[in-house]
Amino acid sequence: MTEAHIFALGLALACLAGVRAYLTVFGVGIAGLMGWVDLPSALAVTTSPWVLGTAGALAVVEFGADKIPGVDSGWDLLQTLARIPAGAFLAAATLSDDGQLGAGALALGATAALGTHALKATTRAVINASPEPVSNWTASLGEDATALGALALVFAHPFIALGLLLTVMVLGALGVFALARWVWRRGRRLRTQADASTA
Repeated sequence: MTEAHIFALGLALACLAGVRAYLTVFGVGIAGLMGWVDLPSALAVTTSPWVLGTAGALAVVEFGADKIPGVDSGWDLLQTLARIPAGAFLAAATLSDDGQLGAGALALGATAALGTHALKATTRAVINASPEPVSNWTASLGEDATALGALALVFAHPFIALGLLLTVMVLGALGVFALARWVWRRGRRLRTQADASTA
């Protein structure tokens, strides 16, 4: 891989961690354990049975928690403590030649993970304010599919994976905020009509 590919890989993994940290760590570990990719030395820890077991179990818990309105926002708040450090580690470990985690790479990964995490959490909070519960499931399943798709692509095509993840997240957020604006305007119009009818 060229330096540009390695940089894109580290950034893509950090962005993925901001959405699905446990799934990302599990996927990286499985890819290394099965020999599908040669992991940098600092990422070899993800192939540990303890890391794989813990990440896999938490990924299953996250899959369920993320589908429940209200619980998902609480989960997102709690996962700030996991997603940002995971993104920092994944980026720094990917960009490290000698196994040493550089401060600049840690900061880059933390910033990337914080960006996608904040976008996800804010979008989900807006969805939870909407009266339509189906949208929560749709958003969560869309995030699952995007994370899995990007994870499948990330080692072979890091630029495509990074572009896919960011495009879907931004388009999803724009769609949700457009829906929220429509719901807010409709509610205001209905309230105005109700006030006029009681006057």
